[in-house]
Amino acid sequence: MTHGDAFSILVDSSAAGERLDVFVGARLPGCSRSFAAQLIAGGNVRVNDRLHKPGYRLKTGDAVTGCIPPPRPVGFLPEPIPLAILYEDAHIVVINKPPGLVVHPAPGHYSGTLVNGLLYHCPDLGGIGSVLRPGIVHRLDKDTSGTLVVAKHGAALEALSAQFKARTVQKTYLALVHGAMPAAQGSIRLPIGRHPVDRKRMSVASRKTRAAETGWRVRRRFPGFTLLELDLKTGRTHQIRVHCAAVRHPIVGDPVYGKRNASRASGDSSQQNEINELLLNIRRQMLHAWRLELVHPYTGLPMHFEAPLPEDMQTLIDRLQGLA
Repeated sequence: MTHGDAFSILVDSSAAGERLDVFVGARLPGCSRSFAAQLIAGGNVRVNDRLHKPGYRLKTGDAVTGCIPPPRPVGFLPEPIPLAILYEDAHIVVINKPPGLVVHPAPGHYSGTLVNGLLYHCPDLGGIGSVLRPGIVHRLDKDTSGTLVVAKHGAALEALSAQFKARTVQKTYLALVHGAMPAAQGSIRLPIGRHPVDRKRMSVASRKTRAAETGWRVRRRFPGFTLLELDLKTGRTHQIRVHCAAVRHPIVGDPVYGKRNASRASGDSSQQNEINELLLNIRRQMLHAWRLELVHPYTGLPMHFEAPLPEDMQTLIDRLQGLA
């Protein structure tokens, strides 16, 4: 969702009776229901060219139109947020993003993000790229940790963006998944698109999909779990999370595509009870962007960066290792 973007959505029979704010929030990428309500209350959304309240119940055939207003100025954005810097020079900075940190501001959420911290650390970053995403070439989900590269000037941004577009950047993730993978390695080739019902989720069962491929290798096996090393061949939204769930090995702790019940261990009830207890303390998906390989945008030299596992994921793996 970009500021200034106009949108027009025709309500079909499946959405009849939905609240206007729920409808808009589910169909605009990155838009929460609360922000949708703000847009509606501010007169930025119309139904059949008429203003309505956020609770208006839609009818089949209604035309919902609107425009995202420009964001607030970014001058106030720099914040002294601690950053775990893996590498930095005059052209790029590579961050080990902690879990729980949002990468960039979005409408209705302008503070406490990685970009806020970067603008404090690199004051000149504000003039690079999008006003809401200065220097950002790629992103990680809020609760996914690990390596993330940021451009510090326009030429670096252009060069890195070209590498990501050409898929020459190598991204390797570590994920703890439920169950025992059937082989030592493999590949998941399932197309991904927007979920047919829940527009904030992705799915392999969508009618409009794009090709997606994830390579995987087993790093370690535990009772009821497998630690995987995964390589992204494509870069679809939520790709690893969707693919792991689609082959019935969802990522541990994933609140959207995963499951809360414990994987079954070897039948030892005390061991199973300990696993159940471990899972109750998991608050996010156990997914980590471990390694990033790219060509430096100025020197042209190949570089690679590795981010150590965050404490919560390392602790869980250590505990599971003790059960093996």
